[in-house]
Amino acid sequence: MQLSEAIELISHDQLITSRASVWADLGCGSGLFTRALVRFLQPGSHIYAVDLDETILPKALETGPVTIRPLRLDFVQNDWPFRALDGLLMANSLHYVSDKRTFLQKAVRHLTDSGSFLIIEYDTDQGNPWVPFPSSFRSLSRLFEEAGFASAQKLHERPSRYGRANLYSAYISR
Repeated sequence: MQLSEAIELISHDQLITSRASVWADLGCGSGLFTRALVRFLQPGSHIYAVDLDETILPKALETGPVTIRPLRLDFVQNDWPFRALDGLLMANSLHYVSDKRTFLQKAVRHLTDSGSFLIIEYDTDQGNPWVPFPSSFRSLSRLFEEAGFASAQKLHERPSRYGRANLYSAYISR
């Protein structure tokens, strides 16, 4: 996927605010969606780019309008060194979390009262060796509703290059 496609996939009016914000991109990989998110945030914002594999973490960008701080961390197993997040981005990473309810309880403790999730996921509940625990939009909506979130909105959808299910983006807010 190209950066322009990632930007299009996460595009949503609620991402554009009048103030700087703090986000974490959990399972950021090489930082494609981290860089896409930068396009929507105000100068002075921060993104923690979190991944277990330090060889693919994006380089720290502290000279631009948005600071990206790479962090080697297993976001499921380890404690998080940040709090008061305005948002959590999970692009193709939630499907590696087997116990989503427990994970969501952990994640919510790190969000502000108005904190939100931006999720990119395969629209299926059928796992495979590469995508072990995907969540269809229907399942994702139910999961977040049970956790007390008021709104789960499907933003965009595109065919997966791997065929089995479409890739969708969702914005979840309280």
